[in-house]
Amino acid sequence: MAKNSTKPLSHPLLLLLILIAHTAMMVLVIFSFGINAEVVKMAAAVLLADIAGSVILQIVQREACTVDTVMLLVIGMSTIYQSCFGGLSFALKHYVFGLAAFLMCQISYAVTRNPYRAERWKPAWYVLFFALVAAILLLTGSRSMWIDLGFITIQPSEFVKPVFVLIAASSIRTQLNKKTFLGIHFVPDNLMLILCTVVIAGLQWWCRDLGSLPTFVAVAGFGFLLRFCYLREKFSVRLIVFLAGCAVVAGVLAWKLAPAYVQERLHSDIWSDMSGTGYQQVKALTAVAEGGWFGKGAGNGTLIRVAASRTDIVFSTICEEWGLFTGLMTVILVLFLPASILTVPPRSYYHSGLAVGVAAVFMVQMTLNIFGSCNVIPFTGVTIPFISQGGSSMLSSGILAGFLKAAQAPVLTDPVLKKKGGA
Repeated sequence: MAKNSTKPLSHPLLLLLILIAHTAMMVLVIFSFGINAEVVKMAAAVLLADIAGSVILQIVQREACTVDTVMLLVIGMSTIYQSCFGGLSFALKHYVFGLAAFLMCQISYAVTRNPYRAERWKPAWYVLFFALVAAILLLTGSRSMWIDLGFITIQPSEFVKPVFVLIAASSIRTQLNKKTFLGIHFVPDNLMLILCTVVIAGLQWWCRDLGSLPTFVAVAGFGFLLRFCYLREKFSVRLIVFLAGCAVVAGVLAWKLAPAYVQERLHSDIWSDMSGTGYQQVKALTAVAEGGWFGKGAGNGTLIRVAASRTDIVFSTICEEWGLFTGLMTVILVLFLPASILTVPPRSYYHSGLAVGVAAVFMVQMTLNIFGSCNVIPFTGVTIPFISQGGSSMLSSGILAGFLKAAQAPVLTDPVLKKKGGA
């Protein structure tokens, strides 16, 4: 196989850009709070992570560094945000989970770097998927999404996302593995993806938490679209009309059969019920408006008093204190993670599937969070990757970022074929 000719970006230059960005944010924090122990602690932690992470990456590898660099930048930014909301207190827990997410990125990269091996392990991904579903059903309590261990809470549904992306990713080899039953030709891998999607929909309904369902549907939808593209299938007019009809019917049924709490959100007027169902969105919209383009200043916001200000409506919290301009730049940086694979396009169909699945997760979650906070769509309560506070969400995002990093790596020779004397 030909050697990868794409040169990695300069680590010193990337490190300099990260340090400049974080230092500029620190200066703004100092303007608001002065120099004190918490500021020094936060600055030391963020800058140390920048330098240590860049040095380690320079030593251990010289490829696929774009994802790692953006992760260091975004995690440092989110740590500064979370430390300053409504006052100054170093967000140690968020910082630790950010570092753990960076570690999970390296682990998932190592697991999926070889697409042949990763796809060959698909039966293990199915086992892990159903194990997580069983954990949600048996260990979370009364139709909940959380496992409470006392000292920490875990949300298994967050880890279903990267496992589902692994299941949705496919290659030409699996699509050519067709079976026949009662004269009907089918691909087992495709049937399993449909089954897992149905299981997720049922699980979300059972847990009374349909906010994340669009994310999983997007991953499955793009997974099937890529399967057609791999085989260069021709889309007949009849097929397109049939699929469009199915989508319309599914949308109407979902609208009509949605549970009562979903119906309430779909038909509620937040401005007529500002102290009830519309409370969070009204406060979030007001905070964005009061923050303007450049914000009230770090620590000067009041949205922190509202529930989920650090998680589900964190975009509005950022806009209030740091301004809409900074909020939009943060969104662009997070979206640059899946977009970064364009700098070194995937070299295998399986890695393309992983990259598209991760892009679907990140983009849909960002859309649901921001549009929900701003009342463009009903409030869903999903997080923004790497920005919202939350351990399970942070670790899951780190795993997904590792898939992106793997998609940038050179394709390795299939170890099984190599042993047999093949390619």
